[in-house]
Amino acid sequence: MRLQKFMADAGIASRRKCEEYIAEGRVKVNGNTAVIGCTVEDGDEVLFDGNPVCGKTERVAIVLNKPQGVVCTSSDPEGRRTVVDYVKELPYRLYNVGRLDYDSEGLIILTNDGDLAYKMMHPKFTVEKTYHVVCTGSLTDSDKERLEKGVALEDGLTAPAKIENIEYSRGRTAFDITIHEGRNRQVRRMLFAVGREVMLLRRIKEGSITLGELKGGQWRYLTEGELDSLMREQ
Repeated sequence: MRLQKFMADAGIASRRKCEEYIAEGRVKVNGNTAVIGCTVEDGDEVLFDGNPVCGKTERVAIVLNKPQGVVCTSSDPEGRRTVVDYVKELPYRLYNVGRLDYDSEGLIILTNDGDLAYKMMHPKFTVEKTYHVVCTGSLTDSDKERLEKGVALEDGLTAPAKIENIEYSRGRTAFDITIHEGRNRQVRRMLFAVGREVMLLRRIKEGSITLGELKGGQWRYLTEGELDSLMREQ
């Protein structure tokens, strides 16, 4: 088995992140510093930062309603609250799948399942994400058409988005937008490109998983059925 998969199955991080750890020289196999492409077999000793890495653990995933002002990481040098802080009482090493920026809120998945994290984050898979947005001004038909066709950003043209449930009120517009890319602050930048400023950004759905009635800071376990459904989605 490839070393990065072994580490991901043990709940260290996603496969991609584990590859970074290997490249940084933080992993040893049988006393030797590992390299990318290394494989492991039953009985091999694997150490990450000097700590033993055990075999595959129980698959766990939760969905958290991330509040605004919380960072999507396991620790923060500035001392800000992290998504992992909400589940620190659990006896699992969980990490977030993807990110929501500091000022955004809503659905974030945390797991110890490297295969699930890989499936949810790798660009070759098209897992849809839906956000509820409130922006300044009135979103015009022209704005909607541009968003749905793709918007030119500094890192390239975005894939077509889907806009639904538009409501206008007191100089602002509320609507839902669905995308399948994972660029940094993508929805905010897309709205800025059509002359709108985001006032509220809440992720309400990722793949087949919905935020439901979870309040800010609340979380729940995903069922085995939901996990299997995510693994089947393209």
